[in-house]
Amino acid sequence: MALIEFRGVQKAFGPKRVFIDLNLDIHEGESITIIGGSGMGKSVLLKLLIGLLETDGGSILFDGEQIVNASPKTLTKVRRRIGMLFQGAALFDSLSVGENVAYGLREHLQMSEEAIAERVHESLDSVGLPGIEDMWPADLSGGMKKRVGLARAIAVHPEVLLYDEPTTGLDPINVTRINRLILSLKEKLQVTSIVVTHDMQSAFITSDRLAMIDDGHVIFQGTPDEIRRTEDRRVRDFIEGNADEDLDTETLLRRGG
Repeated sequence: MALIEFRGVQKAFGPKRVFIDLNLDIHEGESITIIGGSGMGKSVLLKLLIGLLETDGGSILFDGEQIVNASPKTLTKVRRRIGMLFQGAALFDSLSVGENVAYGLREHLQMSEEAIAERVHESLDSVGLPGIEDMWPADLSGGMKKRVGLARAIAVHPEVLLYDEPTTGLDPINVTRINRLILSLKEKLQVTSIVVTHDMQSAFITSDRLAMIDDGHVIFQGTPDEIRRTEDRRVRDFIEGNADEDLDTETLLRRGG
């Protein structure tokens, strides 16, 4: 049985249908990257999983627990098992780095202040930023913010890590650093990793498997080698960066293009 199961998931925002019939299995311990064009719902999928958005239909199971229409108690239990690196890191400007990393520990776990401080130090060390607990988000570079956001995500010792566009806006050195962190944390923490990205180079480096969303469905699933060999034109155009000149106006409007 898969750790996470999306079955017939539907989601729309007004007239725009993001998911029509989305089906996807994610297996324990794997690193899967979700790819697809802008507006195809990659980040929406992550938010549905942790209950930040509600589905319009279908089923989402996490380790056998139904997420759709789940009680607050069930959602809280599931969220404790999941860490998320939000796009832009989403740090609290009014909190120090250490307080940001400690936030989930204080919200969800019963820990002493001494244990929290130790976990914060351990988490910052894991992302290559030891000893910066007293700094403020405003003092950090973009790459450092991403790593602090990742430290906050791993501080709760999650079973699943969600990465929403982890390399967007970073220079090549920091892109490489984040890619290495995704790989090392998967091995060190034995987590299941779900990455949303437009960066195909990063996707090929960090993924055991990739899934592409297009027009409300998962249209491809496979290993990096399998996606490189696919004859599906939509997949090939995306991974090779080819513009599709043949889409009619109705299709472009449906896609949000």
